[in-house]
Amino acid sequence: VQTDDNKLEFRLAPPDNAKEDETNPEQLFATGYASCFNGAFDLILKRNGFRKAEPVVDLTVKLMDDPNSESPMLGVDIQAKVKNMSQEDAEKCLEEAHAFCPYSKATNGNIEFSMNVTVED
Repeated sequence: VQTDDNKLEFRLAPPDNAKEDETNPEQLFATGYASCFNGAFDLILKRNGFRKAEPVVDLTVKLMDDPNSESPMLGVDIQAKVKNMSQEDAEKCLEEAHAFCPYSKATNGNIEFSMNVTVED
């Protein structure tokens, strides 16, 4: 698979059978979602006056059994870290970022989803 501008090109393989030079669709989805969510979170933090929060977003995507279908479904877990703010403000900003992020909007109600934010010293 490659982008229309040929800047990115990947060899694809199933998650359990990938060689060193291959990736899978779930990894590509995770990369896009994490990039988008991190940008949304950073924007929301700055809009709320938290310019020194230094957000870090770790996003994991996994294939899961879908109880309503024979095909698998995606599960996404977001673990975010920030600094220099209260836990309450961090959680509020994380929720706002989730409401703002286009990937979150596109997947709302269609995937198993969890997220958490931790305030570090």
